[in-house]
This record gives sequence, structure tokens and C-alpha cells, in this order.
Amino acid sequence: MMSGTAFLNISAIFALGVLTISFLLVVVRVVKGPSLPDRILALDMLVAVAIGFIAVLGVRSGFTLYVDIAIALGLVGFLATVAFARFVMSGGIDAKEQEAEEDRP
Repeated sequence: MMSGTAFLNISAIFALGVLTISFLLVVVRVVKGPSLPDRILALDMLVAVAIGFIAVLGVRSGFTLYVDIAIALGLVGFLATVAFARFVMSGGIDAKEQEAEEDRP
């Protein structure tokens, strides 16, 4: 019969394996991603995977400070996603370059 500690260790190792695979797949999408919104979504997913890593490490170590770190990373990730979305909605780099060219005599 398996004890609770052994089951927790096996579950944490399995979760870290699944998170590692998802991390690698998301990195491929960030690098390949056909468009800027795809890359932004992949970066947001990277933040979610990182939060998962932090949560599993916190459960495995029993150190509760990891929860605070995961919450802070979630807030920073949310703000970054909002900033990227505003950048895309404003037209990105091309719109700013066009405005600069229109201001020139």
C-alpha cells in the first residue's frame, strides 16, 4: 500500500513532467507563432505554466511563500497581457512609424 507522502511525490513528479512538456510546446509556439497575437497568447500561457511550476514546487516543499510568488507572477502576467493587447489594438509598430512620417515636413 502506498503512503500519502509517496503518492504526493509521484503526483508532483508527474505534474512537473506534464508542465515541462507544455512549457516546451508553448516555447515552440512563441518562436514559430505565425502572428503577433499568437505569440502574445503563447507568452501568457508561459506565465500560466510558470505559475503551475511554482505551485507544484510549493506543494512539494511545503514552503508557503511560493503561493505569494505565484500570485505576484499572475498579476505581472495579466498586466503584460493587457499592455500587449493595447499595443496590438493601437496598430503596433507600423502605426507609430506612419504617424512619425506624417509629422515630418
